[in-house]
Amino acid sequence: MVTGAEDVADVTVVIPAWNECDNLDLLLPAVKEVLVGLGLRAQIVVADGGSTDRTRETAARWGAQVVTQTEPGYGGALLAGFAVAAAPYVLTMDADLSHRPSFLEAFWRHRHEAEILIASRYVPGARADMGVVRRGLSIILNRVYARALSTPFRDLSSGFRMYRRDVLAGLPVVSRSFDMLEEILIRVDADGWRIREIPFHYMSRGSGRSHVRLLRFGWAYLTTLVRMWKFRNSIDSADYDARAYDSPIWLQRYWQRARHRIVLDLIRGCQQVLDVGCGSSRIVLDLPNAVGLDIRQNKLRWLSWRRRRLVRASCERLPFADGSFDGLIHSEVIEHIPDDPAILAECHRVLRPGGTLVLGTPDYGRVLWSVLEWVHSRVLPGGYAHEHITRFTRRTLADRLARVGFEVLECRYVGGCEMIFKARKR
Repeated sequence: MVTGAEDVADVTVVIPAWNECDNLDLLLPAVKEVLVGLGLRAQIVVADGGSTDRTRETAARWGAQVVTQTEPGYGGALLAGFAVAAAPYVLTMDADLSHRPSFLEAFWRHRHEAEILIASRYVPGARADMGVVRRGLSIILNRVYARALSTPFRDLSSGFRMYRRDVLAGLPVVSRSFDMLEEILIRVDADGWRIREIPFHYMSRGSGRSHVRLLRFGWAYLTTLVRMWKFRNSIDSADYDARAYDSPIWLQRYWQRARHRIVLDLIRGCQQVLDVGCGSSRIVLDLPNAVGLDIRQNKLRWLSWRRRRLVRASCERLPFADGSFDGLIHSEVIEHIPDDPAILAECHRVLRPGGTLVLGTPDYGRVLWSVLEWVHSRVLPGGYAHEHITRFTRRTLADRLARVGFEVLECRYVGGCEMIFKARKR
């Protein structure tokens, strides 16, 4: 049954349309037939971009809800559709018959496997009936985006998708052309949600002409690529820490791997480990029995698909009983937050007597760190460097540890300027 927005719906189908009346005459009854066959209550929304033919009348005749987009471009049509979507799942498809309605069954079958499902033209088992020039441009576009943004997705530009509606809520998208498709993916991925591609047979459009304008289209994609590269390499991206381990930037890759090696070596032998401020780093991923704690929900969400023992909390008040752990990792955290004696006191409290604390932070007593931090802030604006607000030297941090009740056993360095202490609770 197809319902209106005022009724409860299982899925909302959003179809951007501009002078597509002939195609909608074929598409809408086919969509309704598939949805009825699946037993779904559906809201069908046609987002009209100012059509001068019978698009609005055709959509209304087939029972679709017609909305007029108030912002320009393909992205503006999607926003207009999203704004009235009433169902927990939102499916987007083109009006030109290149997206066959029969594929809706595959979307619905896989709906619990990811928060975004993409009908992909470029994964194994997929096909794309496109002209040589258009296919070549599409492949180049997707490969450049995937390479530059270090994403595993092969078809970032497919508009045939199914979203869980709550992941779209409040998404701060800026793009308004076709590049909105890429921006949505990158931002949802940065929130730690799952994205999956499903093989799809893409077919050439029905009647009418394509509305893509190459020059304007290309410029929009270029500006969005630059903007998303900055965002992808900022701390707002859920997998920032995990990707840094395999970064194409040699110094960043070295730093992450050296820290990983030292921390795991210093915590070796501990059975019950807490990783405070774990982020999405390889350290917590390579400690399967550790408890990961972080304040950022998107990083915990990203980790939750990979491991179970996670807690959201701040390091000033650890939600654990006294003596809960025999090992505690506190790597690259204390420089990001105001100096508070409660932080190390909490580490001491939750450790058992004789327990090990591994504590890492930049050594601001070394000139090299100041130089590297300045360079990092220029190369990766929005990265961690601008967040460093509390600064320790080796001597000041060793004194602080001793006052709390720790015995410093050793101190190792990454790159000669990031210090990693191993200390024991007396």
